[in-house]
Amino acid sequence: MCIFSYKEKEIFFSFQLIVCAFSFIGMPGMTAYFGFYQVCSPKKGEHVYISAASGAVGQLVGQFAKLMGCYVVGSAGSKEKVDLLKNKFGFDEAFNYKEEPDLNAALGRYFPEGIDIYFENVGGKMLDAVLPNMRLRGRIAVCGMISQYNLDKPEGVFNLMTVVYKRVRIEGFVVTDYYDQYPKFLDFVLPCIREGKIEYVEDISEGLENGPAALVGLFSGQNVGKKLVVVARE
Repeated sequence: MCIFSYKEKEIFFSFQLIVCAFSFIGMPGMTAYFGFYQVCSPKKGEHVYISAASGAVGQLVGQFAKLMGCYVVGSAGSKEKVDLLKNKFGFDEAFNYKEEPDLNAALGRYFPEGIDIYFENVGGKMLDAVLPNMRLRGRIAVCGMISQYNLDKPEGVFNLMTVVYKRVRIEGFVVTDYYDQYPKFLDFVLPCIREGKIEYVEDISEGLENGPAALVGLFSGQNVGKKLVVVARE
């Protein structure tokens, strides 16, 4: 049995977070868990849409939503990623946004009755297409907006009056706000792992020399899941 002082516990807890930060029991998993369950306040049977759904966070949000009994659709940037969403992660539907000339129409096709929850990872044109398809009192959790990060001038969003008409709640969040609730997250996710209820894919590049290319690849959608660079193997 180990006995820690308060300060030692604080240091040990911080170390655990650093060790786990790159796995789904760390930062990506916590982002998905608190973003979905706490920010989105989901209910069984609701309609959930996730952009960048094959990413480190999106793939978990979709699986959490399925565990809640929701109807789940995700978008990604290749046929391979779409197949992964449907066949490995259990999404009800998925589509390649690059093959959709009209995102608004595509969302209307997959959500004829509207979207209750949108987990936002992309921003820009995607967010603008989502807004008219939201249901009354829908919720949008803003996790990130990867389409906007490297633009000199961010894209405008023109359908914001939908937020008023449909009483949509949009809330941004940062996972560090929830680090003090890490044990709560583990209580949920560890049994799911043991029971085989959650699948997870990581994208691994070998060698530090491939680090720059791996980073650039994040912004062109080359990765599936969390991008990791292995510096050396034991």
